Amino acid sequence: MTPASGPPRSLPTELHSYLQELLRRTRAVCGDHLVGVLAVGSLALGDYRHGRSDIDLTVVVEPSLPGSAPHDLAGTLAHPALPCPAAGLELVVYGADFARRPSGEAGYLLDLNTGPSLPDRADTDPARSPAFWYVIDRSIAHHTGLPLLGGPARDLVAAPDRRDVLAAVRASVVEHSGGEGHLADNRVLNGCRAVVFCRTGRWVAKRTAAREIVAAEERFRPLVDAAVHSFERPRALAVALPDADVRTFLGWVRERVEEAARTAGA
Repeated sequence: MTPASGPPRSLPTELHSYLQELLRRTRAVCGDHLVGVLAVGSLALGDYRHGRSDIDLTVVVEPSLPGSAPHDLAGTLAHPALPCPAAGLELVVYGADFARRPSGEAGYLLDLNTGPSLPDRADTDPARSPAFWYVIDRSIAHHTGLPLLGGPARDLVAAPDRRDVLAAVRASVVEHSGGEGHLADNRVLNGCRAVVFCRTGRWVAKRTAAREIVAAEERFRPLVDAAVHSFERPRALAVALPDADVRTFLGWVRERVEEAARTAGA
């Protein structure tokens, strides 16, 4: 196992020292059981916005990792023990035996959320979590993950089956349709990304997905443009969007996802 050389694809300079210390602490806890660390989410998709975006990381470890290690890792990486410069850190640890096979399950050893704008969470029981977020994250990790430590993303994380990913995307749209706990702009932009994935099989950045949707669906331009404008602001300054318009748009998104899922047999 060797560290990736330098910040891949010019990761934001505001994060360099934080990520270096995070990797150091992760190696200290996991030792030789550490297989690799991938940047996923907005970092991997080239759309990180400092002050707004989370740092999303996938960690892969050998199944022989001591049982106490996930708790120890959560403790040493939690904000403010390790001050997070971003809105938050979302870090998921998988055993290599699980990560290297396609699965529609959550399957994590640790799901850690921490940071100045995130509610603290350090969970080690995947049965307590809906699986769809983790299936989507592993799909993104396989296709676009940036190695911070260890080998290529495709060697670390298997791509879930398309049917499982479409089922997960469908569940995520249902979750965002409810709106509780989600910023309106994020609900709209995740909807754009879901439709682009269903149509193309590609995971793209939220603002890239927004441009593709606006180009193909002119009627949604005002809402999607407003969502992009809000997304470009800090979370605390996010702009309210008309709830009826958001729900109408997400209803259309859900129809597109349902069509793709039926075609794939999901």
